[in-house]
Amino acid sequence: MMETFIYMLNIPTHAPTDLRNIILNKSEEGYTFNSFTLQLEGLDVSEESRLAAFLFILLSYLFIVVANVGIAALTFLDQRLHQPMYLLFLNLSVNDVLGNTVVLPRLLLDILRPPSDRLIGYYECVLQAFIIHMFNTTSHTLLMIMAFDRYVAIGNPLRYSVIMTNRMLVKLTAGAWGVALVLVGILLGLTIRLNRCRTFMRSIYFNNAALFLLSCDNIFINNAYGLTFTVVLFTASIGSMVITYTKITVVCLTSRNNTLNKKALKTCSTHLLVYLIMFLSGIIIIILHRFPQYAEAKKIAAVLFHVVPGILNPLIYGLQSKEIRKYFSRMFSSNKVLMSS
Repeated sequence: MMETFIYMLNIPTHAPTDLRNIILNKSEEGYTFNSFTLQLEGLDVSEESRLAAFLFILLSYLFIVVANVGIAALTFLDQRLHQPMYLLFLNLSVNDVLGNTVVLPRLLLDILRPPSDRLIGYYECVLQAFIIHMFNTTSHTLLMIMAFDRYVAIGNPLRYSVIMTNRMLVKLTAGAWGVALVLVGILLGLTIRLNRCRTFMRSIYFNNAALFLLSCDNIFINNAYGLTFTVVLFTASIGSMVITYTKITVVCLTSRNNTLNKKALKTCSTHLLVYLIMFLSGIIIIILHRFPQYAEAKKIAAVLFHVVPGILNPLIYGLQSKEIRKYFSRMFSSNKVLMSS
């Protein structure tokens, strides 16, 4: 009888004793096993604040899409912008659009729905978690490559065109996305193998931790790999920034070339500002995760983690880039001529 009941629930007979006890003794407490319909808690927004929150997220998302797609299209179409720095930023823009598209439209719908209707399919959850982790990881790997590009441009300006060839750029870009794909693929692969005994998640969107916390299986491997993944990514990311900018600083201090130093200050400050915004946004979420009493603050930080870099990145790079500024200046000038004629 016991084995038949476990088999009907699609739980392996070699499952841990505590899981078997949950199945047999706690079904009356609302456990649902391997359900393909899950529920998100979402943002806890009052009726008075609902419209303001909806408009803020909607306008932020529209700006992110228009600004990043616009700069990406401009970079792709304008031959003068087919330089490593701009092509790498094109990848960053695409990544920002993907990361925000998988989170913000769904969040907008959930704000308008009552909590009981905030349902999501399991496979949609897995896809959402995959894209979110790809977005997070690729942000780090792309900015690491951009730091290398800046070092070569400043440290070896005469050999820059020889080192940063189109072939090298393709390899570095493929490596940035490929490393993220492998690491995130393993991360989610370890999670989808688990049986699920819960259907409710106190979060605004699904990530890997949210998925494996739905399980009653042993999640030691998931925790170990997730922690290793995070430590390795952050160590490589921070380490590459420290090493790269240390070398750039040495080059600037030992060089008497004022033009080179001004160029380094301009381009490196832009890149470093984008990195710090992304890094600090992620650190705030990690810190708040350790304090359950700040659950709502963590949700707001999770929204800002997507919104703030997505808005600021095109503004920072767009205003810093002389070529992009010239393009918009020409466009506005032509519009003025057409309007006056």
